Amino acid sequence: MRAVYEIRPPAWGETLAILQSVSLPDGPEHVQGRVVDVDGERVTVDFPALDGETSAEQLLAACVTGEWADRGDMEFCRLVGVDWPDGLPGPAFTASPGVSVGAIVKPAQGLSPGEADGVAAELAAGGACLVKDDELQRSSPERVRAINAAIPEHVRYAANVTGADVDAIVAAGPRALMINAFVAGLGSVGRLREYGLPIFVHRVGSAFLRRGGPVSVSARVLAELTRLLGADYVQVGSFSPRTFDTDDEVREQIAAARPATAVIGGGVGAENAREQLERAGTRDGVMLLLGSAAYAHPDGMRAGVAAAVEAVAD
Repeated sequence: MRAVYEIRPPAWGETLAILQSVSLPDGPEHVQGRVVDVDGERVTVDFPALDGETSAEQLLAACVTGEWADRGDMEFCRLVGVDWPDGLPGPAFTASPGVSVGAIVKPAQGLSPGEADGVAAELAAGGACLVKDDELQRSSPERVRAINAAIPEHVRYAANVTGADVDAIVAAGPRALMINAFVAGLGSVGRLREYGLPIFVHRVGSAFLRRGGPVSVSARVLAELTRLLGADYVQVGSFSPRTFDTDDEVREQIAAARPATAVIGGGVGAENAREQLERAGTRDGVMLLLGSAAYAHPDGMRAGVAAAVEAVAD
């Protein structure tokens, strides 16, 4: 496995290679990380011990995070690219062709199951093919049963199982699962795969890795890893001031998410839906995820979703 870091000073890459593999310079040579290329501040490091590794926790500890981020003698270090090992599962449910529209049940918290089902029904009636709970709202079996009964069978309801009793929620029959994987741990994605349902990975928490000043990880690396660990829906930010991503970062995340569904969300609504796709440069395998903007429509949330669906229709 090979990773590329932007390091200042570049010579510190030798320290990183040791730290992230054997810890001691005289450690076993066959598993010792080694610098194989230096191009300005770009330093490429081989990690032989990670060849064929499929544990999310091991990949994170030895490459993505780890002691390199703790060191006081390093001025700047950013992980910008990884040649991931073979054997990672990837998505089980690949993206449908074209553009789809999803929507979030709002308010984030405070709705009873009997209220949430009415909201979900309105979103589905507007044309949302996926309805999901907010990252702030842990789902319950009662909520799953109520929403499933209120929406058509072809609409996927993604229940938020972060910190929840997953077995109980799955027994209630959701059509997809959502996990705050950067909060629960990226290894949670693989553990959810055993349930055989589509997995929506929310990116809440990933901004602390991406916006860490002199110590950070690129958008492409995190989107790739999310997809490779088994996400079927990968959030990629949006072309809106609501998210911090640059246009190039959103586009590189969309590319990294394939063949999973790249979910464009954050400040997305009918008024800018077409613009989102134009700036993405693709209309294939992407979902526009509507949140608060759908609820701000003067004719209500159903009309807000329907207007976005109409705006992106071929």
